[in-house]
Amino acid sequence: MALIALATALLPASAPATATGCMFEPQGEGRVAAIIDVRTFRLEDGREVRLAGIEPATENTAQGAAALTAILAGRDVTLRGAVDAPDRYGRQPAFVFLAGSEIPVQGQLLARGVAFFSANVAASECAAVLASAEAEARQAKNGIWTDPSAIKNSESSGDILSEVGRFTVVEGRVMSVRQAGATTYLNFGRNWTRDFAVTISRRMIASFEAAGTPLKSFENKRIRVRGWVEARGGPRIEVLRVGQIETIGEN
Repeated sequence: MALIALATALLPASAPATATGCMFEPQGEGRVAAIIDVRTFRLEDGREVRLAGIEPATENTAQGAAALTAILAGRDVTLRGAVDAPDRYGRQPAFVFLAGSEIPVQGQLLARGVAFFSANVAASECAAVLASAEAEARQAKNGIWTDPSAIKNSESSGDILSEVGRFTVVEGRVMSVRQAGATTYLNFGRNWTRDFAVTISRRMIASFEAAGTPLKSFENKRIRVRGWVEARGGPRIEVLRVGQIETIGEN
């Protein structure tokens, strides 16, 4: 099983990359004053911090917030990241570490099964850390992964459509790869207007080829794809990063 955007293979929690992969430049320190939601908290100095690299599981928000509270409430933390510019809501995106820990809080939440790996982490070693933590939770059936429907079946378009506007993980076999104008479609069914499909813009083609996975290579492969579900006739997920797609088998 190979996670396509990663230069490092998925590693177990004890492997060296888990301890060092997300050690970006420090962005400051502080004490946690309040938990806002599963990936957002406020420091005593008033800064709001958004945990980078994860998406909350919408069916598990209460458990996620409780998990973050158990980990962080009243604790001193160090913020790390590639950039320190706040988002449009003034929140600082960061990888968050407790004193003496080399494992980011994001990894702990993923291992507990209360969040998804978002696949928007550019640094391959850090992406491998987070992907490995999620894989560990799936294998152990922790949190959201106790429910088989946490991963949607590509053949169940109705189930996927019910997730419109949500971050979702879908698995299935790609029946065909077709290009129409500036968009390539990975089709999971024969009815292109009703069945699930993944859309990939022309500007992404070079990234997939550089990763050694030209788009045509997905044909007849089983893949796991993650992203935001849209309704364009049938359900769609647009792929904006190579790491959103994981090959899990030939058929």
